[in-house]
Amino acid sequence: MADIFEKLVKNYGPIGQHRERAHGYFAFPKLEGDISSRMHFRGKEMIVWSLNNYLGLANHPEIRKVDAEASAQYGLAYPMGARMMSGNSNHHERLEAELAAFEQKEDAILMNFGYQGIMSAIDAICGRHDVIVYDAESHACIIDGLRLHPGHRYVFKHNDVEDCRKQLERATALIEKQKTGGILVITEGVFGMAGDQGKLKEICELKKAFDFRLLVDDAHGFGTLGATGAGAGEEQGCQEDIDLYFSTFAKSMASIGAFLAGPRIIIDYIRYNIRSQIFAKSLPMPIVIGNLKRLEMLRNMPELRAKLWSNARKLQNGLKERGFDIGKTDSPVTPVYMKGGVEEATAMVMDLRENYGVFASIVVYPVIPKGHIIYRLIPSAAHTDEDIEITLKAFSETKEKLDAGAYRVDAIPDMADAR
Repeated sequence: MADIFEKLVKNYGPIGQHRERAHGYFAFPKLEGDISSRMHFRGKEMIVWSLNNYLGLANHPEIRKVDAEASAQYGLAYPMGARMMSGNSNHHERLEAELAAFEQKEDAILMNFGYQGIMSAIDAICGRHDVIVYDAESHACIIDGLRLHPGHRYVFKHNDVEDCRKQLERATALIEKQKTGGILVITEGVFGMAGDQGKLKEICELKKAFDFRLLVDDAHGFGTLGATGAGAGEEQGCQEDIDLYFSTFAKSMASIGAFLAGPRIIIDYIRYNIRSQIFAKSLPMPIVIGNLKRLEMLRNMPELRAKLWSNARKLQNGLKERGFDIGKTDSPVTPVYMKGGVEEATAMVMDLRENYGVFASIVVYPVIPKGHIIYRLIPSAAHTDEDIEITLKAFSETKEKLDAGAYRVDAIPDMADAR
C-alpha cells in the first residue's frame, strides 16, 4: 500500500507545479498598507485592480471607527459557541432582519463564510430525490455544493435560457418518473470571471412552464447593481421571483461572512438544518456590528455606487477605445481578453508591476483554454482618474509588446520569495 502523501508530492496540480518560481509573486503575493487603490508590493507603490472593494468601504474612516470601537468593546471571542447553543445575540438577529428587508424577503440567515455557506445551504435544501439544474460557469463554491448532493444534477450552457429549458424538461421527466422530489435551479447574479449578469429574469419566466425553485448567488451584484444596490434581481426587475437570494459580505461590504434570504418558513428550516452553521462558532460581534454599519452606508450613500460606476465606465470605455476585448460584461467586473501562453502572461504581469506600477490579476490555463489570457480588473469607488489613465497607458504599451513577441520566454520568471 502506498503512502497517501506520495501522490501529492508527485503532482502539485496545474497551479502548484509553478510554486517554486511563482510563490509570493504570481501566487500568494503580499499587498501591504491601507486597503485602497494604491498599495505596496515588494516595497513599490502599485495601482491595485485585484480587490473586490467595490464601494471603497474597506478603509473608510467611519468603518474603521466602528470596527475599532466594536473590537475594543467586545473583543474577537464574543459570542462563544454556535448560535444554536450559546452564540446568538440581538445584534446577529438585527443584521438578519435588516438584510431580509433590504432584499425584500421575509427572513435571512447569517453565515460565517460565503464559500462554505452556499455549499452547506445546497446540502441542507436538496435530498437524494431532488434534481439540481445549474449554469455551466457557476462558481467553485456551487460546484463543491453539487458534489455534496446525492441526487441528479443537470448543467445548462452558460446563460443559455433555451438550454436551461431543455435541462428543466429532463429534470421534470425524472421527477415524474420517480414520483417524488423537486427541482432547484442555481445561477449567479453576476459571473465573477466575465462580469456578465445571469439571465435571472428569463429564468424566472420559465416558472410559468416548470415547477422549480431558484437560488441566486449574487456575490458581485449585491451593493453594485439595482436602484438601491440590492443586486441583480432588483436590477432586472425580478427580485420577488428569486426564491433564495445569497450574497457574501466579502465584496461590496469589504468584510467577511455571508447571508441567505428567502421565505421565513424556509429560512427557519435552513437555520435548524444547515450543518456548517449548527456545528460552527458564531460570527464574532465586531464583525456583526461592523456589517450593520456597512449595510447602513450601502443603503444611505448612493454616491459610493455612483462613483464605482463612473470609474467602471471610464475604465471599460477606455479599454474599448484602445481596441481591447472586454467581452460581454454588464457589471463593474472588467475582463481583458488576450492571446498568449502561461509563460508570456507571467512575463507581462511582471512588466506591468515592475515597470508600470500596475498590479492586476491574470487567469490562464487550466482555468481557461490554452493560448488565452484574461486580466480581471476590479474598479472601485476608491480609484481615481489618474489611476485609470496610468493603467490604460500601461495596458496599451504592454499589449504591443505581447503582440510583438517580447514576452516569449521558456519558463515562468523566477520571482518566488525565499522559503
